[in-house]
Amino acid sequence: MAVRTVLRMGDARLLQPARPVERFGTPELHALVADMEDTMRALDGAGLAAPQIGVALQVVIFGVEHNPRYPDAETVPYTVLVNPALTPLGNEVEEGWEGCLSVPGMRGLVPRLQRVQYEGYDQHGRRIERTVSGFHARVVQHECDHLAGILYPMRIRDLRNFGYTEVLFPGQEELQE
Repeated sequence: MAVRTVLRMGDARLLQPARPVERFGTPELHALVADMEDTMRALDGAGLAAPQIGVALQVVIFGVEHNPRYPDAETVPYTVLVNPALTPLGNEVEEGWEGCLSVPGMRGLVPRLQRVQYEGYDQHGRRIERTVSGFHARVVQHECDHLAGILYPMRIRDLRNFGYTEVLFPGQEELQE
């Protein structure tokens, strides 16, 4: 469909909570998901939330196979997740480096739950329920944060672990955006 402009940190729209999707299977919802996929893939993203392209709806997409921005990441199946709900499974937290298409050129060390269950629907209204851990859990938590108006730098515990990718990881061009 179309590669859309990704809003950047500082845009007030990224801080607003998203509204639930009320109708599934509509041409508008299918077009939104197609634009999100085109945008995510064009920018080598691991995921994208609708608010990042200026649409205040509870829609996220994510998926990773061989992504140059995350060369060591495990595979995460491509998923369209509408009206998601996350449930923590335990309280074990792991810190890991994250980037974001709305915070280009930067990385931060972010604490995330190691295991979560998520549920919601695909764009057709079919129920999705998964129990995940590791990078998959990190990605879904990151994307769902966008639906609550939270950007990953807001979760960083120590800002000494936040900076420009080329400074933090010199010589690792594959991580550059």
